[in-house]
Amino acid sequence: MIVQSAAAWYKFGFCYDGFVPQKDLARQAGKFVKHVVPAAVRPVHSLWHEILGFIFLGFAAVPAWHVIRHRESMGALELILEVPLAVLAAGYGISSFLKARRISRS
Repeated sequence: MIVQSAAAWYKFGFCYDGFVPQKDLARQAGKFVKHVVPAAVRPVHSLWHEILGFIFLGFAAVPAWHVIRHRESMGALELILEVPLAVLAAGYGISSFLKARRISRS
C-alpha cells in the first residue's frame, strides 16, 4: 500500500507531530514554568538579601569603629553625623537578614 498524502501519513501514525496538540504542549510548558521558576528564584532572592545585609553591616561597622576609637577627640557634629549613620545602616542590615530568613522559610 502506497500512501500519497500527508493526511494519510498522520492517519497511519508515521508522523509524531500530528499527534501532539500544540495547545496542550503550551499549557504544559506554562505549568512547568510556574512550578520551577519560583523554586529557583526563592534562593536567589534570599541570597540577595543576605549579601545586602552583609554590605550594610559593613557600612555600619566603619563609623561605629571610628566613634569607638576616637570618642574622646570627636566633636559634637561628628557624633551627630556618625552615630545615626551607623544605627541606620545596622538596622537595615539586620532587617535584610531577617527578610532573607523569612523568604527561605516560606
